[in-house]
Amino acid sequence: MTSMFETRSTRADSWAETGVMFAATMMILLGVFQALEGLTALIDENFYADVPAYAYDISVGAWAWIHLILALLLMIAGFALFGGSRVAAGVALALAALSAISNFLFLPHYPVWSLIVIALCVFSIWAIARSGIFVR
Repeated sequence: MTSMFETRSTRADSWAETGVMFAATMMILLGVFQALEGLTALIDENFYADVPAYAYDISVGAWAWIHLILALLLMIAGFALFGGSRVAAGVALALAALSAISNFLFLPHYPVWSLIVIALCVFSIWAIARSGIFVR
């Protein structure tokens, strides 16, 4: 016969596993979104708005490579997170935060898309932190 405490811990473990799976999927999705941003900038540099008096004067080509590198790292972290490793979770948290920051800086070039990606980054960070992977 199982006690009430075993049922609770099993339920908590299942929530944690679901949170990690969700976060891993979100990280891969974020990587795809970042790749689309980067590829768009490489294919058509005139697609994104030109911001003449912006404090962070980075060319669209540089943004393309920043997004593509982040895309690759986010997808790798997402696939590694499926393994449930604490190290992968820490790296995924850091990369999601870095992705949110890069999209915040990219905000004047393409605001709506950047806000969507920032929201998904924050949601991924929440899912990883809430999953309990760091306390196992």
